[in-house]
This record gives sequence, C-alpha cells and structure tokens, in this order.
Amino acid sequence: MTDDRALEKKRRAAQHPDRPGERCSAPAGSWTPVIDHARCEAKRDCVEVCPNDVFDVRRIDDADYAALGRFAKLRVVAHRRQTAYAPHADDCRACGLCVVACPEHAITLVQSSLRD
Repeated sequence: MTDDRALEKKRRAAQHPDRPGERCSAPAGSWTPVIDHARCEAKRDCVEVCPNDVFDVRRIDDADYAALGRFAKLRVVAHRRQTAYAPHADDCRACGLCVVACPEHAITLVQSSLRD
C-alpha cells in the first residue's frame, strides 16, 4: 500500500466517532486487542494503522483454526489461512485505531484487568 493511502486510512480511523479506547493515553499493556479469527479476513488494516506495531498477519495457528466453526473455517481458507495476531499486545496504548479500521469488526479492546 502506498504511504498516501496508509496515511488516509489512519486519518479516517482517528476521526471515527465510535473509536474506543483511551486515544493512545493508556499505559502500555493496560489494554489488549482481542482478534476474532472467525471474522478476520487478513486485510492488514490493523497493521497499517497501529502506531505501536502491535499487529502481524500470518498463517492461523492450528489450534485457533480447529476452534473455528465450519463456516468460519471456509472463510479462513478462502483468505489463504491468514489472520491477524497481536504478538506485541503489551505495547498497546488503547488508541482504538485498529478497532475502527478493521472492515470486518474483528478487533475489540479489553482492559487487561478485565481479561484475567
């Protein structure tokens, strides 16, 4: 994706009225992005808008794939078994850009204290 298109995607996400989180003011690690692999189509919008490089798109883990329902498995296969993961979730500052940028609405932010 060109830099101009990525920048425009970030701008749209930043101005979205339903943007959750704490607008990048949360301490790192106090919020965690949770990805619904049944919805994710690996379009990489989360990777492109995240200012903290929290996300990566890669082949779905076997355990995550096995946990999906029949329709979700078909969907994942149609997208070359690719999905988003948050390998650097501890760097999340809860800006919420990923949530509003995801076209499949596959990402939610959860406060770490509520996750446990």
